Amino acid sequence: QVQLVESGGGLVQAGDSLRLSCAASGRTFSGNVMGWFRQAPRKEREFVATINNWTGSRTYYADSVKGRFTISRDNAKNTVYLQMNSLKPEDTAVYYCAARLPRYSSPSVYDYDYDYWGQGTQVTVSS
Repeated sequence: QVQLVESGGGLVQAGDSLRLSCAASGRTFSGNVMGWFRQAPRKEREFVATINNWTGSRTYYADSVKGRFTISRDNAKNTVYLQMNSLKPEDTAVYYCAARLPRYSSPSVYDYDYDYWGQGTQVTVSS
């Protein structure tokens, strides 16, 4: 079982930066593929970024955030991060951290591939 707790959300202005953190419980964190998703009001949840397990050497991003967001992980701290730069009003959403079971080593852009979810953290970007 993995429990995920996101933090770092808030209200910022367009062009600002935020860093989201997701702290994971459990001994298997290093072996979990991790992902970030977001859901804006009246919209479906969408993929943001994902990182492979162990080394964290493979990352993938949604086109809408590529070049502005960076996902990373610190296995010693059981934490995955999402650095968000040049924020836009359209980035406003609840951001969720998610983890795959350790048996899966491939990063995924599909929310149904993830087995554990955090409660979410609100990010609001004003224009």
